[in-house]
Amino acid sequence: MSEARGVAAAFSNSSLAEEHAMSPSRRSLLVAGPAGLAGLASLAAGAASSRASMQAADLALISEEANAALMRGDVATYRMLVPRTENFTLMSPFGGPPSREADITEKTWDGMSRFFRNGTLKQELIQTYAGTDMIVLVTVERANVEVGGLPAQDWALRVTLVYQREGGEWRLAHRHADPLRHAITLQQSAALGRGA
Repeated sequence: MSEARGVAAAFSNSSLAEEHAMSPSRRSLLVAGPAGLAGLASLAAGAASSRASMQAADLALISEEANAALMRGDVATYRMLVPRTENFTLMSPFGGPPSREADITEKTWDGMSRFFRNGTLKQELIQTYAGTDMIVLVTVERANVEVGGLPAQDWALRVTLVYQREGGEWRLAHRHADPLRHAITLQQSAALGRGA
């Protein structure tokens, strides 16, 4: 064993050692072996995760701004801020079958500009799920707005937004909203399920 130490000591003192010198970080990676490489992979994944989290936060802010505009009847701003995918689906808070992008015509948008009036909106971000090409936002939207000719009132919607990256741009692929922010009884839920 002492012979091995002697060879190591001689090598470390020789010009050969200088010729084959390694940086401390490279030496650490070699010593750590697969664990060191896994650490690098983990750092890269962490950076990607951090980037996805920042993009999710940006989309949450954009969504809040866009939906606030919609509550004022400002459809143009909403559409500018939130482009949709070609296969976009909407499950509106009023129930019924899902709407698809092809169902949403200029006439539909024009009607929405009159359907929502004089509203304000605040969004509570409950949870985000962020990946490379898909981000899901779980929110509660609290609005005070005139809807469909009714007097202004508070509306609280539970909302799930699914964004998909297409060609470097985030587009809304799905929106599901329901007005069940306040708990209902089993009997009320059963009646809704029956269509009553």
